[in-house]
Amino acid sequence: MFRKSETARLRWLFDKARTLLSNGSALAASRNFLGPLIPKRLLMSVVPLTSIRFSRLLLTGAAGSLGQVLRPRLKAYCDTLRVSDISDLAAAGAGEETVQCALEDAEGVKTLLAGVEVVVHLGGVSTEKPWATVLPANIAGVVNLYEAARLNGVKRVVFASSNHAIGFYRQSETIDNKVLSKPDGFYGLSKAFGENCAQLYWDRWGIETVSLRIGSSFPEPRDRRMLSTWLSYDDLERLVVASLTAPQVAHTIVYGMSDNRAVFWDNSGAKHVGFKPLDSSERFRDAIEAKQPTIDRNDPAAIFQGGSFVKATPHG
Repeated sequence: MFRKSETARLRWLFDKARTLLSNGSALAASRNFLGPLIPKRLLMSVVPLTSIRFSRLLLTGAAGSLGQVLRPRLKAYCDTLRVSDISDLAAAGAGEETVQCALEDAEGVKTLLAGVEVVVHLGGVSTEKPWATVLPANIAGVVNLYEAARLNGVKRVVFASSNHAIGFYRQSETIDNKVLSKPDGFYGLSKAFGENCAQLYWDRWGIETVSLRIGSSFPEPRDRRMLSTWLSYDDLERLVVASLTAPQVAHTIVYGMSDNRAVFWDNSGAKHVGFKPLDSSERFRDAIEAKQPTIDRNDPAAIFQGGSFVKATPHG
C-alpha cells in the first residue's frame, strides 16, 4: 500500500511525464510499464489512454452516478472540462467550468454548448419514470442538445443510451447493434428516441455520435444477469475515450459491457470505434452464484435482457 506522500510523488512524476509523452504508443507503453508497480485506480487517473486532447469537453449529467465517475477521469483529455447538471455540482477544480442547466431549456443548452468541441451526454432521467417526468429532459432535452450542437458547430457527441432501449429481447439470444429497438419502458423508449435523433443529426447535418447502450456500470455486478451486462468503471472510461477519439464513427451504436464470459450483445459491428474492454465479471461469479444459486425461469426479469425494468411500471 502506498503512503499519501508516495502517492503525491507518483502524481507529480506522472504530471511531469505527461508533458513529455507525445504519442499514443508512448502512453500505452507507460501504462504497461507502470501497471505492475502502482495501484490500478491511481494509474488510470494519471496516465491517460490517449494523447489526444480537446480544447473544451462538455460532460452533462455530471452530478449523476456515472457522471461523478467520469468527471475526474475526463479532465485528462481536455484543456477545459465543462460540467453540467440540474443538481448541485462540486466547486470547479483546475481546468473546470461548472454550469447548472436544465436540458429542457433550449436557450440555456445553446449557451451551454458554446465553445465546446465534443460532448459526453449523460444528462437526463436515468431510471423508469412516468412519461411526464421522462419527456422534458430525455425527449425535448436531447433535441435541444443536438440543435445546440448544430448551431455551435459541435461535430461529435457521445450519447449515453441504455440496454433498456432493447430490453425486451430475450436473455437466451445474442443481438448486434443493427437490431430494431425493443424498449422495456418509457425510459428505454426515450433512449431509443435519442439514438434515432443521433441518426437524424448525422444524416442531415454531419454530427457524429457514438450511442452507448450501457449495460450495468457499478463497482461490481449485483446478480446473475449482471454477470453478462456488467461494465467496470475503468472499461467505461475506455469506452468513452474510444468513442471520442475514433477517426470516423458516423452514428454507431456500441454496447457498454466489459469482457464478460457470457454476454447478450455482439459488438463486432462497432470494431471501428476501437473499444477494447479489459475487465471481466468472472472474478465475481462464485460470490454471485452463491448468493443467487437459482433463478425463477418464469420471472420476466430473468427472461428478458432488461431485467427488472421490464416489470417496472411506467405509470407511477
